[in-house]
Amino acid sequence: MAGTGARWQAPLRMATMISLGFLLASVFVSAERSLKDEASRSNDTEVSLSNYLHKVANFLWQSDVSGYQHVWPDMKFGWQIVLGTIIGFFGAAFGSVGGVGGGGIFVPMLTLIIGFDAKSSTAISKCMIMGAAGSTVYYNLKLRHPTLDMPIIDYDLALLFQPMLMLGISIGVAFNVIFADWMVTVLLIVLFIGTSTKAFFRGVDTWKKETILKKEAARRLESNGSGNEEVEYKPLSSGPGNGPEKATKEYKEPEAPILKNVYWKELGLLVFVWVAFLVLQIVKNHTTTCSISYWILNLLQIPVSCGVSLYEAVSLYNGRRVIASNGDAGTNWKVHQLILYCCCGILAGVVGGLLGLGGGFILGPLFLELGIPPQVSSATATFAMTFSSSMSVVEYYLLKRFPVPYALYFVAVATIAAFIGQHVVRRLIIVLGRASLIIFILSFTIFVSAISLGGVGISNMIYKIEKHEYMGFENLCKYEA
Repeated sequence: MAGTGARWQAPLRMATMISLGFLLASVFVSAERSLKDEASRSNDTEVSLSNYLHKVANFLWQSDVSGYQHVWPDMKFGWQIVLGTIIGFFGAAFGSVGGVGGGGIFVPMLTLIIGFDAKSSTAISKCMIMGAAGSTVYYNLKLRHPTLDMPIIDYDLALLFQPMLMLGISIGVAFNVIFADWMVTVLLIVLFIGTSTKAFFRGVDTWKKETILKKEAARRLESNGSGNEEVEYKPLSSGPGNGPEKATKEYKEPEAPILKNVYWKELGLLVFVWVAFLVLQIVKNHTTTCSISYWILNLLQIPVSCGVSLYEAVSLYNGRRVIASNGDAGTNWKVHQLILYCCCGILAGVVGGLLGLGGGFILGPLFLELGIPPQVSSATATFAMTFSSSMSVVEYYLLKRFPVPYALYFVAVATIAAFIGQHVVRRLIIVLGRASLIIFILSFTIFVSAISLGGVGISNMIYKIEKHEYMGFENLCKYEA
């Protein structure tokens, strides 16, 4: 009973914090409404104070969105909010487990069911991804690698890919403006179906390997005269084809204090990249598109991202650092391998920025192809995605792209869903002895995203064809955010 109580302490604390957040939000809303109602009855001093507080409330809740044509439905209880909550909950749960975020499910839900315009849907989707990713990272910070003495988050892997991912996102956002919608839709469908299929077959291979290990364990029990005993879960030390597996006498979910699982030097470098990109993006948003300062700010992103990734790549090449979660394959690196992986990080960011999604849709399958265990792949991809999604949220907030009450609500839904999803799937992995469940969830989430986003894109494409609208390339320099 004590163990059960300890396991539920963290969820209860999180639920309490979220409840306090909603209480604080309601206080702000009530204050804003009371300011509007009492402004006409107050004296000069009270009016001055009321106006000041009203301006503060407007800033916090993004009430003033002049210059931006948005569609923000009223926040009221109805079938739309109920259905949207259910879809958002399962999207966040599956997306966090697979390490892809769930943006491919959030955006269509917010657009088609809740009724937001496309830009607002993308902004709120980023908020939900940030909430789910933050919850997942908090959960994973307590876990250790299934077979090695290291955190489940591979910081060296994140340090190699995350700066390139952030650079690629900036490039992808520019391509999103230039490319026609039908080009983005076709790329999304082809890429997502391809990656989901590849991930599915990877899951099948891992499932077969786990089945062989379970049969071998059952035969050993029978030879010892204990055939009626339950076969313990023997976690795979790596992906299929990476050599012999390490057997454990009895598997338990490895946990450690959060501070022990944080590598401060690597985390500091990742935070430096995040802050540098955020400052450059904020300053760039206040410059004229295609001006000299605009291009200078864009080019300054290259030394920041390449400098950090180059430091990690050189350290890996010289043997000072290793991708420990990759086993023996993570100790001997060639120059062409490191260049290829950095290019893959940029590609993941380009695709994420182009499609308006998190880079986890590319990083997750890519990490699996590198032989990273499914648990580590999901945790590391989500960790890297936390930085990119949070940067986008700050940018969208400053641009007043989303209503704060709606964003807070769906962030709470995604946060709780991600935590529950992680807990349930980890328990299923232990009970069933199938880490391949993570790969199948990844494949399923990407496939559903391809269907949902592809369907929305095709319907928009048909609408434009019927209206004889222009469907070619756009001019980046004439784009208005």
